[in-house]
Amino acid sequence: MAGKQTAGSGILLVTANVGSLFEDPDNLQKTWLREFYQTVQSHKPHFIAVHCQEVGGKNFEASMSHVDSFVKELLSSDAMKEYNRARVYLDENYKSQEHFTALGSCYFIHESLKNIHQFDFKAKKFRKVVGKEIYSDTLDSTPMLEKEKFPQDYFPECKWSRKGFIRTRWALADCAFDLVNIHLFHDASNILAWEKSPSVYSGTRQKALGFVLDRITDQRFEKVPYFVFGDFNFRLDTRQVVESLCSNSSMQTVRTGDNNEVDKLIFRETENDRKVVLEIEKKLFNYINQDVFRENNGNLFLQFDSELSCFKERLHELEVCFPPSYPYSEDSSQGKQYMDTRCPAWCDRILMSATAKDLVLKPENEEKTLVYDNIGANVCMGDHKPVYLSFRLTAGAGKPNANKHKCCNVQ
Repeated sequence: MAGKQTAGSGILLVTANVGSLFEDPDNLQKTWLREFYQTVQSHKPHFIAVHCQEVGGKNFEASMSHVDSFVKELLSSDAMKEYNRARVYLDENYKSQEHFTALGSCYFIHESLKNIHQFDFKAKKFRKVVGKEIYSDTLDSTPMLEKEKFPQDYFPECKWSRKGFIRTRWALADCAFDLVNIHLFHDASNILAWEKSPSVYSGTRQKALGFVLDRITDQRFEKVPYFVFGDFNFRLDTRQVVESLCSNSSMQTVRTGDNNEVDKLIFRETENDRKVVLEIEKKLFNYINQDVFRENNGNLFLQFDSELSCFKERLHELEVCFPPSYPYSEDSSQGKQYMDTRCPAWCDRILMSATAKDLVLKPENEEKTLVYDNIGANVCMGDHKPVYLSFRLTAGAGKPNANKHKCCNVQ
């Protein structure tokens, strides 16, 4: 199925917030897997990395059994039969509040890829990858990854957050690189997000992302190119979006009687019978015409997608040419409809260091082999559309000293 080794190793990176799949496994899971398999079939990668967030969904105690069947299907499906090695890391220990992240990192290696190694963070050496292995209960003691949950004081109003990151390191095609699965904090209230620009939530995510970047580039291990992909929960600047959408509108503020806090914002046209254009509540963002977020892949709103700007020296991204990835309807009959709970945004992203971008943008990567897009554009994939990056990694693509990963510290 995969392309010839001489053409370089095909790499497929996927990020998917899969929380919805476990709320309605009978309908959503089959569709999700079908679309994922079609993406694999289309790009024929040698190495697949799938970073999942919200494994088990919101009711994880009741849904963890669905997670096991989901993973079993991935590992045994006919579509994946040529991937004879796999590593699956699932954080399912929901009883450990101080460690639980609900992250899942799944890696699949094609039978034609002969020389691939994974880093042992404890022994500080690469080990050859053989067979298929699943880790869940022993995740915190597994030396083949680093897992951290963000400190509680990063988001004190959320008493039990499941946000954090998992890092693995790989070596193939004479090149070592880190793959980091990440889930950052969400916007708890649309009203609070609207109150100032940039929002208070943007600052919280900035702090958490800075924490991750500092950890994966510190002095404990050799620095290598890194890919950070997951649910960053990046949001459009709500204040600026509202000003753009409602420039000819008047605003009505509805306050609660008890504490006089803002409960609702109503924007009406100044003419046209004062028709309601937009309503905002804590968990409501109801705009009169949500087609604007889909037209031209939502390109008009990229100007308000600014949370990455303070990391421009440390994180890079290919051009975004797909609509906002969240919040899609969870109705299995609605593939393109957004829910009116949040302002649509590009929450799910694949970012990379400058050195990783150099790997991706090698001249050998013709345009047809380099794709940054979403999965399941026309069908329901849950409230998040998965996002993927497909590219080819050529031998000798790494740094000048990358060859030492081939012959040294390998077991």
